[in-house]
Amino acid sequence: QVQLVGSGGGLVQAGGSLKLSCAASGSIFSINAMGWYRQAPGKQRELVAAITSGGGTNYADSVKGRFTISRDNTKNTVYLQMNSLKPEDTAVYYCNALIVPRSPGPLRQEYAYWGQGTQVTVSS
Repeated sequence: QVQLVGSGGGLVQAGGSLKLSCAASGSIFSINAMGWYRQAPGKQRELVAAITSGGGTNYADSVKGRFTISRDNTKNTVYLQMNSLKPEDTAVYYCNALIVPRSPGPLRQEYAYWGQGTQVTVSS
């Protein structure tokens, strides 16, 4: 079984910083892209940032220059450093990873896994 466990959310004042972490564990053959999504009340889940296995990154326009995504492949962990936080960043943040689990046979198939979500609240 494979699971993602996220941590690091909380309450912070506008202009402050938080760092989210998300670790993948279980029977893993390989991890491809990893990313962070968020969902605010009454809104659809949106991509915040993503990072490939090679370190290529992609950000939502609303967080460019403020958020930084990184990963530690030795720890199967993805991070999201969030600086200059704004009230509109308030949401539940979910980590996501495209993972190929180990299997007894030769076939390898990639699946999308989600973390449990962590609340980030930015007060004005």
